Amino acid sequence: MAAVESGLPKEQQEPSEAPRIVANNNGAENVPKDEPRVSSSECAISMKEQLEQHHQENVPKDEPRVSSSECAISMKEQLEQHHQDDAEGSWAKLSIYRIPDYLKDGDKKAYVPQIVSLGPYHHGKDHLRHMDQHKWRCLCRILERSHHEIGLYIDSLKKVEQRARSCYDGKISMSSGSFVQMMILDGCFVIELLQGVVKGFQKLGYPSNDPVFSEWGSMLKIQIQRDMILLENQIPLFILAQLLGLQPGNPDPEGRVGKLVLKFFDPIGSERVEFDPSHDQCGLHCLEVLWQSFLPKKRAGPKLLRTEGWRQNRDELIPCLTKLVEAGIKFRCGDTEILGDIRFQLDYGILEIPSIKIHQGTRSIFLNLIAFEQSHFNCRERITLYVMFMHNLINSSEDVRYLCKRGIIEHCLGSDAEVADLFNLLCQEVAFDIEDSYLLDYFDNPWSIISFMAAVVLLVLTFLQALYAFYGYYKPRS
Repeated sequence: MAAVESGLPKEQQEPSEAPRIVANNNGAENVPKDEPRVSSSECAISMKEQLEQHHQENVPKDEPRVSSSECAISMKEQLEQHHQDDAEGSWAKLSIYRIPDYLKDGDKKAYVPQIVSLGPYHHGKDHLRHMDQHKWRCLCRILERSHHEIGLYIDSLKKVEQRARSCYDGKISMSSGSFVQMMILDGCFVIELLQGVVKGFQKLGYPSNDPVFSEWGSMLKIQIQRDMILLENQIPLFILAQLLGLQPGNPDPEGRVGKLVLKFFDPIGSERVEFDPSHDQCGLHCLEVLWQSFLPKKRAGPKLLRTEGWRQNRDELIPCLTKLVEAGIKFRCGDTEILGDIRFQLDYGILEIPSIKIHQGTRSIFLNLIAFEQSHFNCRERITLYVMFMHNLINSSEDVRYLCKRGIIEHCLGSDAEVADLFNLLCQEVAFDIEDSYLLDYFDNPWSIISFMAAVVLLVLTFLQALYAFYGYYKPRS
């Protein structure tokens, strides 16, 4: 067959830059003449060179190579530092912790300050900087009243700087000057608020329309109170005592500052707890003072031993309120506001529970108290136990309504169901091992007794009901 000639020029029919590939007799393809043949050894050498080049490109140019001797010296220095930390008992000095991640997953906002930062963890955050001007105003007012120079405060806190740093979890990457300045500003701010509640802000020299330091700023005060009980937003109490002692008329700052804290958070019932200033040596702070105020004092008398067999699920530790009422257990409001002061009168079957006022900030208070209990060394989980107790007791809005009628619960939430959800959700977010707790050392009337009594009463009532039915069947009325 004759070939069909194209009308195109030869240059366009066969472009010179595209090599022609023609099948030979063996079915193989011809290699273009201008492409050199590369042997296997040359290809291997080329790939090795490229691999080395890529490896060098991936290694940062500014990263120096460290020899074995230099690495050994570096590790020895770090070991010496950690050994020194252990020798100084740095872990034992901790009291202000960062919230564990497993707790933050539930509700991050419950642990983060919204108005004011206190201490290094949230220092300098943009949404909290607007309060810095009020901290400086406060410091100026204190210096004017005391006729002191700022150098006195700087020198005083310089002496306890390392002690203050050791109270915080992790290394605080702030210069000495910045850290001391932060402690002075934050500490004076807290002290001024505490004294203002007791003495009155006008006596401290503030006008009646001051946005923070006045009765007019009471709404802001509620939000500041909420921020002051956050675990990550604390100032060591001995820092507050040190600053308070520099002001005239404070001969016993260690004992007075704790009482001021209780008065600030609870202006009505602050006399319910005697503050022990000896705890200052452990790096006490406002949250821990509040924690202590909720705990019952140890009573004299024999202690009940811990019962065996606490293998049940925590939801089965104690029957719910409805079942206890059906079993004949009576509920009464206790005569104190100390949450742990729960009593059970065995002879009369009466369970006394202290009253509690529940508001929008209650959830955040409980979460931070529980976080402190789970973080602090050798700290008994007493608030955790109380929350678990209420969780087991309350199953529905009807249970809450019953406790409200008895004066045990007073709340300003939207509904009784929200109160029930509060305790139930709190308990779900808490990691707690009932086996490692000593319930009977905490509760004056162990839950096992309540459960036992409820079971006995139910058994007796059932027996009497069966006996009455049996007697009525065989001895009908005449």
